Amino acid sequence: MDTLTLTYIVVGATFALYIGIAIWSKAASTGEYYVAAKGVHPVANGMATAADWMSAASFISMAGIIAFSGYDGSVYLMGWTGGYVLLAMLLAPYLRKFGKYTVPDFIGERYYSQTARVVAIICALFISFTYVAGQMRGVGIVFSRYLEVDIDLGVIIGMVIVFIYAVLGGMKGITYTQVAQYIVMIFAYTIPAIFISLLVTGHVFPQIGFGAEVQDTGVPVLERLNGLLTELGFDEYTSGSKSKVDVFFIVLALMVGTAGLPHVIVRFFTVPRVRDARLSAGWALVFIAILYTTAPAVAAFARTNLIQTVSNAEYAQLPSWFQTWEHAGLIAWQDKNNDGRIQYHAGKAFEGAPQFTGEQGPQGQRLISNPPADNPNELYVDNDIMVLANPEIAQLPAWVIALVAAGGLAAALSTAAGLLLVISTSISHDLLKKNLTPNISERGELLAARISAAVAIIIAGYFGINPPGFVAQVVAFAFGLAASSFFPAIILGIFYKRMNREGAVSGMIVGLTFTFGYIVYFKFVNPAANTADNWWFGISPEGIGALGMIFNLIVALVVSRLTAPPPEHIQHLVEDIRVPRGAGAAQSH
Repeated sequence: MDTLTLTYIVVGATFALYIGIAIWSKAASTGEYYVAAKGVHPVANGMATAADWMSAASFISMAGIIAFSGYDGSVYLMGWTGGYVLLAMLLAPYLRKFGKYTVPDFIGERYYSQTARVVAIICALFISFTYVAGQMRGVGIVFSRYLEVDIDLGVIIGMVIVFIYAVLGGMKGITYTQVAQYIVMIFAYTIPAIFISLLVTGHVFPQIGFGAEVQDTGVPVLERLNGLLTELGFDEYTSGSKSKVDVFFIVLALMVGTAGLPHVIVRFFTVPRVRDARLSAGWALVFIAILYTTAPAVAAFARTNLIQTVSNAEYAQLPSWFQTWEHAGLIAWQDKNNDGRIQYHAGKAFEGAPQFTGEQGPQGQRLISNPPADNPNELYVDNDIMVLANPEIAQLPAWVIALVAAGGLAAALSTAAGLLLVISTSISHDLLKKNLTPNISERGELLAARISAAVAIIIAGYFGINPPGFVAQVVAFAFGLAASSFFPAIILGIFYKRMNREGAVSGMIVGLTFTFGYIVYFKFVNPAANTADNWWFGISPEGIGALGMIFNLIVALVVSRLTAPPPEHIQHLVEDIRVPRGAGAAQSH
């Protein structure tokens, strides 16, 4: 059976499973739609949380970033995993004890203010739409390659699938769908890694193979990769180019951003008890660690295999995977010296991403319309294809390639569904029920939630078709926005009873505005200025959320001290949230 047919079967079977689960667990009330009626087992919730959090950025793009940036890519591993520890220890149990449905709900009640609630809704929408853009882009990439359709059509197909199970099942349907998606995702990520580790080093576990020697040469994997890269003019894989300041701020932004992501936080409202919230976070760390400890090995193996396969190879003799990915527009070759061979060197092959003319060159390659950059490199490779193309480069069986396609889609769709639920609940529950139309019926609120989700899917699809960057980069921006807006308001709301609404609102506005403005300026308004010489204090747009968080904290604390303290009942509420009764049932206020 050929790869395409097998991929259709495997992907189709997983889609049928997701839709079947959604139908089986259809939400019949707002409690089921928002928080799965608070009845999810902590192990299942930990698995669903891992799937919700390990998005297309983790599955598709993170190993690609590490493969091409080496040591510098470790900031994603440190920041994202460290953030989960922060979430488990400082936020999850207390927010679960508070007993509300959403982060804006917590902000609105804790800061006794509809203005604070509205600002929190705006923050949630900014973060969620930024984040979901990366997921829909990931869906389009997988579909374009494995189902041999246009990226835009792939995004639309993904929109339809998410619409069915997210709009129908709500949090109840999404939770059990995400459990299935985690299982698909983790098998899809680890099985190819095990195969390649065995082929390259003879070790079953990729984590061990990563530090082992290449078979038949006796040279360690990283030493071999360093040698290949330096021969081609690249920096050593194990060397870092980022400044210590930038590394610190990126890691910090990713950590506190993780702890402030609304679609992750809401997962801890779905368990029966406060203790279960902490257990859920612990299980999520276990499930996440399986993929995250495998990613560095996948990255190193993928970059090594790519170099050995394509560098100085005759285009006409390359395996079929190269032409397939070339057709998808995610890899490209320009024969600058007309020798028919791929010259892979340091530097950009083209001015920006390749633009294809629709014609073929003498070797059968797709011709590029935008002029090549003034350097000898002839190869363009999109970061986001490394995990997806790795099994094909290593010539693994067709069923492994089909499994990777299903895993990539599971990663993107699971997170997209969680984000869309945040968007719909922010509008139906926080904006309508708690603000504009407090007398709306439960049926009306549920209908509004589903309509909001449908509209959000359409907007998310637009961002997927017109993405503002590659997948992990877009997601990193979402983490920065979460770090600069939600995290200070939540952490101060739990641990500082003197924090009032004026301080919280001012801090969120300042943090979000500064971070969003910084990112937009360097990424969209003046991308030519996006260099370390022009950054504030040497902090890149990926790490600026940490500085936005600091500004948020300073403004919030200063304003709160200059204005009236919160009412007495709010201060008692904060004290009650922190009472260590983790083993008991959660109390709703």
